[in-house]
Amino acid sequence: MLASQPGKKLDCYIADYVVFDLETTGCSAKSDAVVEISAVKVINGQIVDEFSTLVNPERPIPEQASYVNGITDDMVIDAPIFQVALREFLDFAGDMVLVGHNIHAFDMKFICRDALNFWGQTIGNDYIDTYQLSKVILPDLTCHQLGFLAEYFGFSSSGAHRALADCKMNQHVYEALGQELSKIPRCPKCENLLKKREGKFGPFLGCSAFPNCRYTRDL
Repeated sequence: MLASQPGKKLDCYIADYVVFDLETTGCSAKSDAVVEISAVKVINGQIVDEFSTLVNPERPIPEQASYVNGITDDMVIDAPIFQVALREFLDFAGDMVLVGHNIHAFDMKFICRDALNFWGQTIGNDYIDTYQLSKVILPDLTCHQLGFLAEYFGFSSSGAHRALADCKMNQHVYEALGQELSKIPRCPKCENLLKKREGKFGPFLGCSAFPNCRYTRDL
């Protein structure tokens, strides 16, 4: 939803949410453009609806981007521009919490940038980044990429790097992370997750909201 203030990043599990994913012409949220946006709506942990559209970026798609996501100029020539596609996505998502992998550093920057350019407002939905959440829940894993997490939890990573396939994969991963999340203690002061940290006297649990919250507890 459009709003004057951006939504908050959450570190929790909820049963009703919208998973979304973008494919783009490159990695820069300052200069690159969206070529595909997809989403799945989840109620009580189950997918109930989906949204997906290619996007005409109004510029050539670099060969390197096409190599990664398989989307070419010919595929998007008749697709809607992003102002239309983003409006349709926001109507689909409503005020539900958004979930995505690495969206804090990537996808949210694209949609907030373009919402500001198109309508002078930002995206007000709260959101959950499964990449950052997985690093808290599974700190000993050597990789936290979406495909790696899917295989770690026993899900197929087939179709990776197309937005709708990534959304469905991410939904499975988020549900699995939710099961793991229930095992992790929370800070009694602020309710954020406690993370294992290393100190001068050995490992301890510290609040993930540090330095705003400095609660610690011995392991």
